[in-house]
Amino acid sequence: MIDRHIVAMGGGQDVDDPVFAYVGGLVDRPRPRVCLLPTASSAVPVSVMRFLSVFPTDRYEPTYLDLYARDDRDIRAFILSQDIVLVAGGSTANLLAVWRTHGLDTILREAWTSGVVLAGGSAGANCWFEASTTDSFGPLAPLADGLGLLPGSFCPHYAAEAGRRPLYHHLVSDGFPAGIACDDLAAVHFVGTELREVVSADGSAQAYRVARGSDGEVAEEPLAARRVAAG
Repeated sequence: MIDRHIVAMGGGQDVDDPVFAYVGGLVDRPRPRVCLLPTASSAVPVSVMRFLSVFPTDRYEPTYLDLYARDDRDIRAFILSQDIVLVAGGSTANLLAVWRTHGLDTILREAWTSGVVLAGGSAGANCWFEASTTDSFGPLAPLADGLGLLPGSFCPHYAAEAGRRPLYHHLVSDGFPAGIACDDLAAVHFVGTELREVVSADGSAQAYRVARGSDGEVAEEPLAARRVAAG
């Protein structure tokens, strides 16, 4: 049976964050093929330059797909030929809309089931879940139409942005899907739809399960994180 991997990062990862090497280590081959999807941001050149710093050509085969400047590539064949697809942060709502216009939502589901590792931070993590919290519309707001590869909801930047935790608790208490909240510099690794582990580049960065209890109150359960080091 093929393992299906998703690594969802809380955000704040810099180019030297060890979580990227962790993602690369999920592929058992020399120079894994890694594709960046910078769809969530209009700053595509900046995203690509950062990406090349994270996945240098001596250890990886990096490439990217810019849907704002479509070429004649067969997108399905291209994505399915990759070992890892990394989704950059930005606007979750815009990312999902553009993907669906180009049929990439269906292609990414097929890639996941065929063993391509999916990863990303902030919007690049929100997208894999059924629902999430986002500032795509300006103020923080719920978004309930993610790809749904993973059940429930996701909240990035949990400790870093003051409004994230109270909004997420309010939403979950009001019937929003329960899920995972993730601090900056932490990431959650799912195999299939089951949480395998939490990894962190910072001893204080954590992830949490957030759900409404039988009494109607929201419960926040810290998840043990394994600290990963660079290099």
